[in-house]
Amino acid sequence: MPYDTPEPFKVDIPERALIDLDERLRRWRPTTAIADKGSWASGTNPDFLDGLVDYWRHGYDWQRCQEAINRWPNYLVDIGPQRIHFIREPGTEVEGAPRPMPLIVTHGWPGSVVEFLDVIDKLAHPERHGGDPLDAFDVIAPSLPGYGFSGPPIREDGSTGPIGPRAIAGLWHRLVHEKLNYRRAYGAQGGDWGAVVSSWLAFDHPLTEEKGEWKSGVLGLHLNMMGLRPGIDLKTASLSAAEQEWLGKIGAALDDKTAYQRIQATRPQTLGVALGDSPAGLAAWIVEKFRDWSDCGGDPTNSFSMDTLLDNIMVYWLTGTAGTATWLYRGATQQKPRALPPGARVTTPTGFAAFPADLAPAPPKEWIERAYDLRRHTVMPRGGHFAALEEPDLLVEDIRNFFRPLRFGAAND
Repeated sequence: MPYDTPEPFKVDIPERALIDLDERLRRWRPTTAIADKGSWASGTNPDFLDGLVDYWRHGYDWQRCQEAINRWPNYLVDIGPQRIHFIREPGTEVEGAPRPMPLIVTHGWPGSVVEFLDVIDKLAHPERHGGDPLDAFDVIAPSLPGYGFSGPPIREDGSTGPIGPRAIAGLWHRLVHEKLNYRRAYGAQGGDWGAVVSSWLAFDHPLTEEKGEWKSGVLGLHLNMMGLRPGIDLKTASLSAAEQEWLGKIGAALDDKTAYQRIQATRPQTLGVALGDSPAGLAAWIVEKFRDWSDCGGDPTNSFSMDTLLDNIMVYWLTGTAGTATWLYRGATQQKPRALPPGARVTTPTGFAAFPADLAPAPPKEWIERAYDLRRHTVMPRGGHFAALEEPDLLVEDIRNFFRPLRFGAAND
């Protein structure tokens, strides 16, 4: 049935899906460890995976995760032919004060809305966590097309297939403006693909004034990963010493950790068969990223519980979206243009939180300023790529501090 307006939705995974999963895990075939056994140098440590699968079978409880998702108001809505799942939690209202600012938070790969389950309440209801209710947001947390409870990506011609992050940004603006009927300024936040989508959202739909009235648009952008490269020619640009040093490091750092991007961009259909048919294979593909991109000191359980790792994996497995999620990499390569136009910047005020153990070293401040109107730059003391899971309090506090001076200067309905 079509969902022209947001319809309440509850996650309700049938028991047969859990029985099928248990049968597959019971029959999984551990791989033969190669010479560097005991390390992660060649991929997911076989011993760690063995322990994760054992816990998955004998200690993990999906119902707990399902209840945690359903604790929040979940919805489905169709934006054109694209079906989108999202969580929306209205923020605390304070009498006599502007209404809470809408804030759309976007996950990436291999993440999901599970990343935000423990920060939604802190963002929407600060007073419950020792904060000021004037910092409250109306939190909107969508699942990317092809991820989790959203439908598969739909191209402009109506066919099922990869779409890029800029197209998703357009869907997000329609979600906020048309489907949720906000007629005031809103904020955007993201890391990983969420940073790319949010950056395009701010670039294409900034807050603008027309005939003395504010139109719905992005008032502020908060990132925990840089989403767009500057629109400059590296051969002719005058770079600072810090930028030159960073660019010298970034190539080697990414070369070792981003081989998966090439596979997912060029052969998502083939990879999708393996990820969609083997839960242990899916876990191995994902958990390696949580280990390599986090501030865990080499052991994923230093940053994430087994339950947290499996909650996120289960969203992919139980929805059958492990394959369609990878299409975003294909969609990004097909997007024209892929980067900011030469000389262009994101003019929306931007805050950047640099977590030290991210996928790659964070760029220097002056590099970020080439692409964004940078108003706040925070070098975090700890944490990595999955900021909302690893260091939720640090992330939430930085979001609040960044938006606080912006929100009271914007028109509110």
